Amino acid sequence: MSTRSTDPPPIRSRIDRALIRGAAGATAVLLLTSCATLSSGNGERDNVPEDVSTDITDEPVELTLAYTDDPPSTELVEGFTEQHPNVSIELQQTPFTDYVKTVTLSMSSDEAPDIAQYNPGAMRSLIPSGHVMDLEPYVEAYGWEESFPEATLEPLRADEDATRFGTGSLYAVPGALSVLGVFYNRELLARAGVEEPPATFEEFEDALAAVDEEGIAPFSVGGLEVGGFQVWNTLLNAFGDHEAYRDWVHGAPGSTIETDEAMTATGILTRWVEAGYIPESANATSDDDAKAAFGNGESAFLMIGNWAAFEMEEALGEDVGFFLLPGEDPDQVPMTSGSSVSYTVSSGTEHPDVAAAFLDYLSSPEAARIQLDTGFMPVDTDASTGEGGVLEEINSVYGTAAEQDGIVPFPDFATPGMIDQLTPGVQGLIAGSTDEETFLSDLQAEWDRVHG
Repeated sequence: MSTRSTDPPPIRSRIDRALIRGAAGATAVLLLTSCATLSSGNGERDNVPEDVSTDITDEPVELTLAYTDDPPSTELVEGFTEQHPNVSIELQQTPFTDYVKTVTLSMSSDEAPDIAQYNPGAMRSLIPSGHVMDLEPYVEAYGWEESFPEATLEPLRADEDATRFGTGSLYAVPGALSVLGVFYNRELLARAGVEEPPATFEEFEDALAAVDEEGIAPFSVGGLEVGGFQVWNTLLNAFGDHEAYRDWVHGAPGSTIETDEAMTATGILTRWVEAGYIPESANATSDDDAKAAFGNGESAFLMIGNWAAFEMEEALGEDVGFFLLPGEDPDQVPMTSGSSVSYTVSSGTEHPDVAAAFLDYLSSPEAARIQLDTGFMPVDTDASTGEGGVLEEINSVYGTAAEQDGIVPFPDFATPGMIDQLTPGVQGLIAGSTDEETFLSDLQAEWDRVHG
């Protein structure tokens, strides 16, 4: 995810396998009418398929899928192959820390996996070299611009040189969505006299002051890992110029993160540090320890993504809620960073139509159930858990933001090395060893190194 550090870590799966088995016969197996040709006549790799088909052969097909996050990869593969029992998909998992290097090497080899979990850092070399499939012919064949929300497809587009994202051809589709926001403890807020989630940023800061005055820690923060920069990221969502920010992440020429809006967001973070709202121990606290502290009722708020939902609901039950950090105007479009566990197809696959059928399956109602049950937002934003609780709240706010074009990328998508500036940079802000200007300047210097 760049690197994909803000994407969810592995989560305990709650798949209802009986539901998946019941859906196995919902889609008929179709006869293959054509096969996409991915090699040009001069022997050079051609990544644009021709004569694509949405039909699937009933002959045995073996595919491989390389991935790093689990779930939902395993569960989605199981759901697809139960609908298409003639298709088997071998899973090849690589730890996140090794994934960019591993998938770059494997996708450029003669034995590339047919499908791979998408990673922008790897795409910077795989797209220009033609090793991943340009999916535009399948976009038209399947109607993906209708079945996948545009906000989820935009970050998966790139130009031919992979120097700019958010434009050009589509190279992957989402298999599950994530969204950054604020978990809160209803019981602790009520104790401090706060009865409703804040509708404006001013109300949010009033809530911080109220719980602090009550002797309740406002935040749990995992500054040792990515939790610190998720706080900054959340503030940037509430105060940033979102079009300028999108341009910056996507590598548009002349873009900068050294804006008044980013300075405002960064200044609020340092002000929270000075006020004691950010714990002094934050830089020595892991993400897991921060989640555990919030789950144990030790703080009122936790800024993290929906991937923590099952853990928080299990710990706090009906006391846990979720909202997007509001801005100064209660009527402004809700903005949040979100991304997806997405999948791309090798241009060397012998079964491009079957691989594309797997990608299309990711937008189906059956896949939506799997995505929900593994703690992610479904690609079908109209899907509902039907169970209420925090998962329903998360799905609702994500759907509202997506409908209003309010989903923006995570900042570490901007360059492969941006995470290496963000994490220690925010640690410096928390420790007081880095000022706001230097923090933003260092981020821009990394951006200029790649895009300047």
